[in-house]
Amino acid sequence: MKLSEYGELTQTKLLAYCGLNIVKHKEILDDMEKKGILNRFEEKWGTKTMTKYNVTEKGRQFCKMILDPYEEMFPRKVKENKK
Repeated sequence: MKLSEYGELTQTKLLAYCGLNIVKHKEILDDMEKKGILNRFEEKWGTKTMTKYNVTEKGRQFCKMILDPYEEMFPRKVKENKK
C-alpha cells in the first residue's frame, strides 16, 4: 500500500514506513518481487548503489481487490463524519 501511495521508495524508507526490519523482513520483499507484486531495481547515487522498489500493475490490482476492501471493512483510523 505504501508503494501505491508514494510510487517509488528506497528499501530503507519502505521498510521504515511499514515498521519492518531489513534483517528479519527482507524475504517478504523478495517474495513479493517473485510473485510480481513489486519491482526491485538499483540506482547509482555517487559511489553508492540504492535499492528501490515500485509497485507493478499486478500489485495495484491486488491492492484494489484485496487490501482496499479490507481497509474499508476494518479501517485503521476513524474517519471524521462528513457534514
